[in-house]
Amino acid sequence: MSISLKFSAVSAAFLRGLLLGAAVFATTLASAQNGKTEVLWLGQAAVRITTPTGKVIMIDPWLTTNPKTPANFRTIESVGKVDLILVTHGHFDHFADAPALSLLNKAPMYGPAGLNQSVIALGILPAELAPRFGKGGTIQPFGPGGVKITAVHAEHSSELGWKNPATGKEEVHVGGEPVGYIIEMENGFKLWHMGDTGVFGDMRLIGDMYRPDLVLIPIGGHFVMNPVDAAMAVREMIRPRFALPIHYGTTPVLRGTPAEFNAALGTAPGTARMVTLDPGQKVDF
Repeated sequence: MSISLKFSAVSAAFLRGLLLGAAVFATTLASAQNGKTEVLWLGQAAVRITTPTGKVIMIDPWLTTNPKTPANFRTIESVGKVDLILVTHGHFDHFADAPALSLLNKAPMYGPAGLNQSVIALGILPAELAPRFGKGGTIQPFGPGGVKITAVHAEHSSELGWKNPATGKEEVHVGGEPVGYIIEMENGFKLWHMGDTGVFGDMRLIGDMYRPDLVLIPIGGHFVMNPVDAAMAVREMIRPRFALPIHYGTTPVLRGTPAEFNAALGTAPGTARMVTLDPGQKVDF
């Protein structure tokens, strides 16, 4: 009887794993077939992008301890197969689960050059999983004709906090300079994941150079732009077609709301349309 029960438990766990894998594969296949870009928001700045050809990019994956991440996404396995990870800076709420996700999927974790240099030196990831690149340097990680990724400026900081396993003490290491990412899909659709940032003048230049269709923009305030600042940046400087607010409501100090952001955006002709998601929801572009 005990052997039968154990077998049943293992079979049930195996079946759940198969079903989860099938669901993730179906989502990836659907995105590839409809030629659109899927954006899944998982709270704070964590976003899973599925490109029109089915490549999966995970940005700033803080999942396992993120209070806003839905329960069904609170493990690194639950986001499914990941082809590439992007980290905007070294702070815990953007970096936390990135190394584990990289190791699980044998997927490269791209980040600011100084951050990944520390990641390699500290033995967090091997060099082949922590490639370095810098602002303005466009890469095509899936080969010619594929997705293009460009690191651009963000007005923030990027210390890497790390608990030394030998001493048990918290340490602070070089984290490079914070960045945002311009990602151009295979079909030409462009998004700008802005990471953590305040307003800066070259938002206009970046908007003019890359002309993003969608910005994923922090609105919570305190550490990043508040809703009024973010709306001004979108309306006056970047001028995308769509704006998706992120990085709000996770802690008490991140008080900005999508309603405040939308009100500040206004309704003048040509103004970006706000798209809102609850954590765990997704949208196609």
